[in-house]
Amino acid sequence: MHKQQIERLRANIQSVFLGPTRAVDLLLTGLLARGHVLIEDVPGVGKTVLARSLAKSIDCKFSRIQLTPDLLPSDVLGVSIYNAQTQTFDFKPGPIFANIVLADEINRTTPRTQSALLEAMSEEQVSVENQTLPLRRPFMLVATQNPFEFEGTYYLPENQLDRFMLKISVGYPQRVSEHKILTTQPGRTALAELRPVMSADEVIGLQDAVPQVRLDETLLEYILDLVTATRNDEQLHLGISPRGSLALAQAAQASALLRGREYAVPDDVKSLFLACCAHRVVSKTYLHNGDAAATERILQAILDRVAAPK
Repeated sequence: MHKQQIERLRANIQSVFLGPTRAVDLLLTGLLARGHVLIEDVPGVGKTVLARSLAKSIDCKFSRIQLTPDLLPSDVLGVSIYNAQTQTFDFKPGPIFANIVLADEINRTTPRTQSALLEAMSEEQVSVENQTLPLRRPFMLVATQNPFEFEGTYYLPENQLDRFMLKISVGYPQRVSEHKILTTQPGRTALAELRPVMSADEVIGLQDAVPQVRLDETLLEYILDLVTATRNDEQLHLGISPRGSLALAQAAQASALLRGREYAVPDDVKSLFLACCAHRVVSKTYLHNGDAAATERILQAILDRVAAPK
């Protein structure tokens, strides 16, 4: 039952997004695990198309925030407007009050506005005007960003990066896929015609099934071994936090459900380790000369040397 639902959702997304299948699977893993996903890559490879195709495939409220340097926190969270008839202030919810929120080019806005998203990402609630307002389930923030080398971008602080369950790099499409993009232009035509194939309640049902996926004690120890290795590695200035180890465990359970299993296996952890953890650690090489790829090389070395359970 769950597998059929997921396959239907995956096929609907892939009818528009012609990039790598792994990018779609990682996005769905984040959705099932109730996590948030950061999509980072160069302009024009389909980051926004991937996020919008997910949102349009689910029958729920979607909002898009185009983040710019002049955007204020109130533009994201909402603002109170004086009502002359009732002589009271009425709160007008901002775009964060949706089920799927696309934060486009998140690193083009200021740290102050970026920080407005933290509570929503951590606790699925927003504190505004001396009141706490819950966000409706399902709630997922899909953020896109260009690499830091591009002008006009701001670094995301470590505490915000840590709140993204997964970081995805889309990459360039294969030649046959790019030929299809040129002939069909799915971003303009197919995306506009895309229809929902899953309700919000069905998504919640899938999310509630993830914690029921069996995570063996040996897998938990394996995750702890990987996390501990990052904290003890001399090449890393900052290791994986407890939030990161929890995210890896939840993502592994979601990955198993995505593949129609009721139990997680070591490959679920291995395949997600870099996507789940690379953005949570800081290498000393990166601090000294800005070599962002060094972090992934260090984590891959850790993954290679830490023994996985049989």
